[in-house]
Amino acid sequence: MSKSYSAIGLVNPKSPTNVGGVLRAAGCYGAQAVYFNGNRYAKAAKYHTDTKNIADHIPIQQVDDLISLKTPGRALVCVELVEGATPLPEFQHPEDALYIFGPEDGSLPQSIVDAADAVVYVPTTGCMNLAATVNVLLYDRMAKRTTSFDTNQVLSSRDTNNRLVVS
Repeated sequence: MSKSYSAIGLVNPKSPTNVGGVLRAAGCYGAQAVYFNGNRYAKAAKYHTDTKNIADHIPIQQVDDLISLKTPGRALVCVELVEGATPLPEFQHPEDALYIFGPEDGSLPQSIVDAADAVVYVPTTGCMNLAATVNVLLYDRMAKRTTSFDTNQVLSSRDTNNRLVVS
């Protein structure tokens, strides 16, 4: 994968399980940070759901204002089922991006959508789970940026109990 910057912003996430899944996705697909606002996750963080201890390598930080994380040269990309949004298969990911996702039980605030450089959605029937959506978005980013895949990636990524080989 080429070097670039991507971070995840979560608007008032509710479920520690989803945040654990988001952290795992960030680790799998090379995101450099996870930010969240609101207080629901901070209260639930004691339920350790980061099964790969990604937070030891990728910062997870509570912030008051996710829009303030947009710096010069960094695109703010909202990911939400929004009228007028770009379907993810048609989207070209910026080199430097902060991807903002809404809460499990609501939508992104209009102020964040208005501040966005792009708004994309994952074409589905119905809405997806927060962690699943982050996985799909980050996978799409990686797949569109990577020019080749090889066996070394399988060997370095698989679980220590997995010794399967295609024969």
